[in-house]
Amino acid sequence: MTRKTTPAAPGRTLLAAALLLAVLAAGCGKAGTPPPKGPQASALPSYQVRDAASITGSLTLDAARSRGYLVVGAKEDQPYLGEKNPATGEYSGFDIEIAKMVGADLGFGPDRIQFKTIASANRETALQNGQVDFYVGTYTINDNRKKLVGFAGPYFIAGQSLLVRKNNTSIHGPQDLDGKKVCSAAGSTPYQRIRSQYPKARLIGYDTYSACVDNLITGQVDAVTTDNAILLGYAAKAPDELKVVGPLFSQEPYGIGTPKNDTVLRYAIDDALARNEQNGDWKKAYEATLGLSGEPAPTPPPIDRY
Repeated sequence: MTRKTTPAAPGRTLLAAALLLAVLAAGCGKAGTPPPKGPQASALPSYQVRDAASITGSLTLDAARSRGYLVVGAKEDQPYLGEKNPATGEYSGFDIEIAKMVGADLGFGPDRIQFKTIASANRETALQNGQVDFYVGTYTINDNRKKLVGFAGPYFIAGQSLLVRKNNTSIHGPQDLDGKKVCSAAGSTPYQRIRSQYPKARLIGYDTYSACVDNLITGQVDAVTTDNAILLGYAAKAPDELKVVGPLFSQEPYGIGTPKNDTVLRYAIDDALARNEQNGDWKKAYEATLGLSGEPAPTPPPIDRY
């Protein structure tokens, strides 16, 4: 097993980047058209802003109303999930749409939502200290985290899966990884699961999944593994070159993190998710983002009201 904290040689990295751009450009239609950097605005749903004055008793909402806008924690480096355009500063992706539909249900239009990038390791602290009002960013609900923060949802069930090249016919699931070069973020839960449960795989670790994907495109590795939602985002960037395969071999319920003791806010977000699942906006948001990978929209999971 090999751990690599940086991508391979600079020349190979440049080649990977060039090939990735070529793949993306090929899927854009006219020659010379810049590759899309995220979901196309014309395909995104709009969400009706509700009068949420009847929602009372939430210190978090009271603070947001006083300042005039919501502050939502998010990721900025996950394609078609939570991605920040470095040129415009705008965020896009499925998680961003989830935040927007919830915000609208709480009385805040998209012009009254400020997204703030929060690293995974700092999510609980950001919620506890009031740096963000709630957090939407591939945030798996588990009992240990529930001791520190609240969770609305789940709004999506992810699970570990595999990303391979589109022409790959030998990998259909983790049972096919013997002798194959499999890349994941070094030290991550998916990395550890491959190491412990599929020891015959040739495990390679990088600091970022983007480095893994670069090496997948150039043929340096055979598969990339992490949550399927993240992999679907990469497949959506290059649907003619990459695909997600096999059944999920873990379960990761994504929820919306809230301050632990603000049950009014948590229940209101649960209600917002339920309404948007029922009126079809959840599915529209998925189809305009992760659905561009070619994977049809799943059935939203039952909301766990606790």
